[in-house]
Amino acid sequence: MNSQKIIICMKWGKKFGPEYVNRLYAMARRNITGDFRLVCFTDDTDGLRAEVESRALPKLGCEHPERTIGKWPKVALWGAELGGLSGPVLFVDLDSVIINNIDDYFSYGSPDDVILARNWAKPFSGMGQTSVFRFPVGKNSHILEDFRKSSQAIADKYRFEQHYITSAVTGGIKFWPESWTRHFRLHCLPIFPLRYFVSAKLPRNAKVVTFPGGPNPSDIILGRWDEDLLPFQSGQQHVANAFASPIPLKARWRYIKRFVRPCDWINQHWRE
Repeated sequence: MNSQKIIICMKWGKKFGPEYVNRLYAMARRNITGDFRLVCFTDDTDGLRAEVESRALPKLGCEHPERTIGKWPKVALWGAELGGLSGPVLFVDLDSVIINNIDDYFSYGSPDDVILARNWAKPFSGMGQTSVFRFPVGKNSHILEDFRKSSQAIADKYRFEQHYITSAVTGGIKFWPESWTRHFRLHCLPIFPLRYFVSAKLPRNAKVVTFPGGPNPSDIILGRWDEDLLPFQSGQQHVANAFASPIPLKARWRYIKRFVRPCDWINQHWRE
């Protein structure tokens, strides 16, 4: 395996500020043995700590698909060239929380493998999830080339960028060992209604916890599901809020289920 340890991330728009990148660097520094690099592909370098290497966002090179919620700008990572990098690189979403040593993410499998977390929302589908994945730069450049030829058709077919990647990698993808990469809502958050009484637990042997589809770590710390809600309120008050305005039954039920208590272990690990 290539001895270099390179983490990459992407930051575009206003959803995530520089503190997300800076915390990612700090978490990596605490949980990687020896030297490593964090390369951030971004449209705004303001506020990034000096240790972070910044690069311009790679160009998607086509119209962004419409009518889709997939994170399609991530497909631009699959070009023949990527900010002068080479060899295997480890991509980590900015809203991930690194819990324990991640050296194994750099040495697991072959340098030419594309390794993803399993899509735990559909564990038997064979699909991967791209919150934390490793790939060899430039080795599957057809992924971006094909997307540029028919971006809307691909988005309509696969809906999510990670489904397209799973299907398009030459020779197929591999998965991380199951205990390494855990999904917050599916592996940490108690099922409804227990989440009203018990905070989310940190799974044993987890190395990284991911937050696809929310809630975001910054909101969980405050005890809320998203930034549109007030900080932690009692379960009774949360349910009362659901009936405080005339909304459809389906939306009310969705609101009631979206309850999360503050979580100490996120405070402990998700910091500079």
